[in-house]
Amino acid sequence: MPSDFDKGAYPEPPRQTPAPDKQTALPNPAIILSKLFYYSVDVPVTTLRGVVDSIRSNNKSVYYHQKFRRVPDLTECEEGDYLCYYEAEMQWRRDYKVDQEILKIVQERMRACYQREGASYDIKPIMYLNTNHCLIPTSDNFKP
Repeated sequence: MPSDFDKGAYPEPPRQTPAPDKQTALPNPAIILSKLFYYSVDVPVTTLRGVVDSIRSNNKSVYYHQKFRRVPDLTECEEGDYLCYYEAEMQWRRDYKVDQEILKIVQERMRACYQREGASYDIKPIMYLNTNHCLIPTSDNFKP
């Protein structure tokens, strides 16, 4: 530093941050309300949520893995057994929806194969459905 450095031109910053000047002796109502909300609503709800989540994590069931028991076909139902008719019909509808979804997946894969392989889609070897190889269509049902 030069010897003619003037300390008055560049005063040192204060050593500690000064305390804020309080205008009133009354507490801030916003702080009181926020703490009241926190302890009366937020803490109990968070605690309850933690307890419920810990209980639910022990027995997790996913809605799309629901298993239905198999019922007799409609042809095997007794005559006049309307409950059996209804159960057989609902099982058939569920099976039909599952089959439609499987068919959509196979058709999407066939379209992807046609797109990816072009004219040589049927030269690829037959592999499992979950690989990148193409399927050889056996009928016109699989063509897009």
